[in-house]
Amino acid sequence: MKGRGGPPFRFHADRLAQSDPSNADWQRDLAVSYRTIGTVQKSQGDLAGALISYRNTLAIIERLVQSDPSNADWQSRLAASYGNVGIVRQLQGDLAGALTLHLDALAIFERLAQSDPSDAGRQNGVALTYCNVGTVQQAQGNLAGALTSYRDMLAIYDRLAQSDPSNAGWQSLLALTYRNVGTLQQAQGDLAGGLKSGRHSLVLLEQLARADSRNADWQRDLAESYSNVGTVQQAQGDLAGALTSHRHSLVILEQLAQADSSNAGWQRGLAESYSNVATVQQAQGNPAGALTSYRDNLAIYDRLAQSDRSNVGWQSGLAASYGNVGAVQQLQGDFAGALTSHRHSLAILEPLAQSNRSNVGWQGGLAALYGNVGTVQQAQGDLAGALTSYRDSLAIFERLAKSDPSNAVWQSDLAVAYRNVADASRKARLQQT
Repeated sequence: MKGRGGPPFRFHADRLAQSDPSNADWQRDLAVSYRTIGTVQKSQGDLAGALISYRNTLAIIERLVQSDPSNADWQSRLAASYGNVGIVRQLQGDLAGALTLHLDALAIFERLAQSDPSDAGRQNGVALTYCNVGTVQQAQGNLAGALTSYRDMLAIYDRLAQSDPSNAGWQSLLALTYRNVGTLQQAQGDLAGGLKSGRHSLVLLEQLARADSRNADWQRDLAESYSNVGTVQQAQGDLAGALTSHRHSLVILEQLAQADSSNAGWQRGLAESYSNVATVQQAQGNPAGALTSYRDNLAIYDRLAQSDRSNVGWQSGLAASYGNVGAVQQLQGDFAGALTSHRHSLAILEPLAQSNRSNVGWQGGLAALYGNVGTVQQAQGDLAGALTSYRDSLAIFERLAKSDPSNAVWQSDLAVAYRNVADASRKARLQQT
């Protein structure tokens, strides 16, 4: 890394700061250098290193604030430093610690904003910190608290957007905030509220996307908003509306993916959009259409997985895609095709689950997949094979249920697994008599 903020600059800034600890500018430059290094470390997945770098920044800024408490720039940098450390703590799973840090940042930004309400930058600092607080609260399962935080953020961006309608940045942030609010409303079961918020987001993003059709970020955000609206419509039972919304999203993502075929993010977004369309088609009783859409999804994940075999996200996505294809084939009565698809999925998911037994998502997915294989085998009359598959499924669900007895979903899955084994055993005994 070269240039301002990289290691060479940091060493230079460190020497200067040590040579004259009273020089605030040199202390500030050293803090900036540590912050830049921390940001790079975070982007590389080195969270421990990033935490050390951000804490070094925080320590320097805290000393600057102590030396001049009335300096608003130091106060703002202190709040931002608390936020950076909080984000890393959240990524490390320390939600309580992250929330404390974000609340410390919020208290500072709010004081600064109150001292000068006309300063849009300070208002933005408060809004972004409310977002950080809401994100942690959501991760903690405190949806009501998160919704309050997002609505506080929404109120600020609404004022900023109204004060300067030509500022596309405020309009974009307002749109994304409406989307966050809508997602939480949906999670709380307020589908009407979620749809209303999602449509507010759509209106703003449609205007931005029309104003600058080459802005890929706005196009992506618009596609995601269409997808969110479609998800709410589907939950409300409006399958026709949901399909229309998901197809709007699909068209945008197809254009983005075609414009930059090397962008794995666009490709993955397109794959998920095909999956959303397929889910609605299946709910509409159109298995042929769903199968086509799931196969389009599968083709993309297959290319992604082949391009980077070490990427467990692509491998996991590919396994899920094979599973979806197999489920529709099974529904259509194509048991041979379904069994082939499920076994392709098994071949991918088994090594993933074995490599990380603490990943309950992979463990649960593997257990469900064994159950699907057993169902197909039973439909084909292979009761011995079905019983083996059901028992493999049962063994995993027993471990999961034992690890968290309060998890109602795993307890329900365990009951189904017991029932599958019992049913297959009974039929096998009848077949032998």
